Amino acid sequence: MLFKPELNETAKAAGERVARVASRARRRTVSITITLLILGGLGYIAWTAMQQKQAANRNARPDLPVPVLAAMPRVQDVPVYLDGVGSVRALNNVLVRSQVDGKLIAVNFTEGQDVKKGDVLGEIDPVLYKAQLDQAVAKKAQDEALLANQRLDLARYQQLAASNAGSKQQADTQRATVAQTEALVNSDQAAIDNAQAMLGYTKIIAPLSGRAGLRQVDQGNIIHASDVTGLVIITQLQPIAVQFSLPQQQIVRVNAASAKGALTVDVFGNDGITVVDSGKLTGIDNQVDPTTGTLKLKAEFPNANFQLWPGQFVNVRLKVETISKAVVVPSSAVQRGPAGTFSYVIGDGDIVTAKPVVVTQQNETDAVIASGLSASDRVVTTGFANLSDGAKVIVGRDEQTPAADLAPRKKRSSREGQAKDGQAKDGQAKDGQGERRGKKGERGQGEGDQKGQTGPAQGGEPSGSGAKSQP
Repeated sequence: MLFKPELNETAKAAGERVARVASRARRRTVSITITLLILGGLGYIAWTAMQQKQAANRNARPDLPVPVLAAMPRVQDVPVYLDGVGSVRALNNVLVRSQVDGKLIAVNFTEGQDVKKGDVLGEIDPVLYKAQLDQAVAKKAQDEALLANQRLDLARYQQLAASNAGSKQQADTQRATVAQTEALVNSDQAAIDNAQAMLGYTKIIAPLSGRAGLRQVDQGNIIHASDVTGLVIITQLQPIAVQFSLPQQQIVRVNAASAKGALTVDVFGNDGITVVDSGKLTGIDNQVDPTTGTLKLKAEFPNANFQLWPGQFVNVRLKVETISKAVVVPSSAVQRGPAGTFSYVIGDGDIVTAKPVVVTQQNETDAVIASGLSASDRVVTTGFANLSDGAKVIVGRDEQTPAADLAPRKKRSSREGQAKDGQAKDGQAKDGQGERRGKKGERGQGEGDQKGQTGPAQGGEPSGSGAKSQP
């Protein structure tokens, strides 16, 4: 076997070339990876910077003036009210019962009728009670006759005793007998009065004026003075009372106001806005309810149109004072921030300034400003979305305020939109064709005029076709 050194050297050289190629490929892969990481990092940094720039652009205030609506504060006297919730109660509520036992022979009212004081509501059979009265009258007449005879005997005995013809003891005894009979006559008179009263109780009388409720007993039934239900309930509706509650923190304020005079109380209707009746405060409870921490008050109302009904829940307001010459602005002009309430005031050059304000009281429409605004300031009432301190505004008019739609508008479908767009395009195409025809007709008419005698016959048709296509 022969030894060939050239082959070993060739294999060794080939191996070195392969190693160099592999090393070069590894270095290239590492460099590509590092390059990609660097490019990714730079891209992330650029994307983050772009997002921040866009956010800054969104938050940036535009240079254009902000459209707003403004109002001038008003100076007026403002009443101060305390709101409460209460229930309507009858000023007087009476359960009419019979005072004697007997058969109910008549009912002289209808359910829901307005009755007057003294009206006869029902009648009980009076036969038994009339007989008792007659018996008492007869007993008195009997005792009066006996008393008259005893008085004559007393006169005789006194004459005999005076002439010593009779015993003084007999005269004294007769005097005592007369006194006993006189007392018996007085007792008979009391029995007569009692019988007359019992006879009068057979007529059930209305104790007050008011509205009769539902009848509890029908005619023909036997009623008793001990019946729990009675005959009917009479409720006094004019005037009527309302009992309501206020928080215990308002006790001092209410007492101070009531010491100056009668306080006005208003009752709201079911909508919570309309005042249905006004009255006067008539009473304040002498203690606070420990379970609710509220104080009970009572007011009286005329209730001329029967707008208030017993048992009805109502919202009331109590007028405690009146603020004279107060600065009043719309409630929408008062904004709230981290530091409290403030308002945007429009100054020179239509530049707004945020001024802190102190609100005394506020409702759905108006706010009373204690300090921070004057009657000459213009305050912003609408358009706060893009508004900030120092921004320039353009003040619109009240009639420019967008009105809300009465009902949602009908949405047009995509097919209807495409159809309408197609019709519009067809109309435009027809108009273009008409214009082109009109132009051809005009050109034809011109050529006919140039040709002389033979021209009009040939050019008449194009001119006519052009006239028809114009409309």
